[in-house]
Amino acid sequence: MLNHCLIAPSILSADFTCLGEQIAEIEAAGADWVHVDVMDGHFVPNLTMGPFIVEACRRATSLPIDVHLMVANPDSLLEAFARAGASGMTVHVETCPDTAGTLKKIHALGCRAGVTLNPATPAATLEPSLPLADLVLVMTVQPGYSGQQFQPEMIGKVAAVRARLDALGSAARVEVDGGVSADTLPRLRQAGADTFVAASAIFRHPGGIAAGIQALRSLLVEPGKS
Repeated sequence: MLNHCLIAPSILSADFTCLGEQIAEIEAAGADWVHVDVMDGHFVPNLTMGPFIVEACRRATSLPIDVHLMVANPDSLLEAFARAGASGMTVHVETCPDTAGTLKKIHALGCRAGVTLNPATPAATLEPSLPLADLVLVMTVQPGYSGQQFQPEMIGKVAAVRARLDALGSAARVEVDGGVSADTLPRLRQAGADTFVAASAIFRHPGGIAAGIQALRSLLVEPGKS
């Protein structure tokens, strides 16, 4: 059974000249989490946000802050992001020699612990860490930049992850990130995703931020319910 579905706008596509106002706008529009993409220029080619951005987000909102660490050495940054106000941190199997140990460290810091993998990495590599994961993030684009084209072959990986978590009796969320839009969200939800990270579809929606969130939220309403 799916968890209650969540929408997590990624501030990677926000206007940083008015970040506080845009975070307030997504909160008022009904966003569930604020997603922060951290990139180090090594594991992925882009260079983005550090703990100071998370600290600014925490001052701007009461929403949970969902931090995705696309970095070469995530263990060295866990404490800094926890102190800054992260509610949860997600790390990559590709950069964690002991992924289960890293998830334990995240839990010890009082945060939700997530694990993720690049599109080319087989889902089986998640296996040792699944019992400890509160969230599994399936990347549906190559991590590094916002606005990439959705990779439809990742839908099968979402379904495989959801099936494995169900077999383990895990209540972990299945999060998806990359090319999430009104076109792709229904297929991802049907495959078993319950947490949707969206950047361009929200912050660059022609009708504005609230319209972008509503366009996605309307696809999550069960028939006959409001």
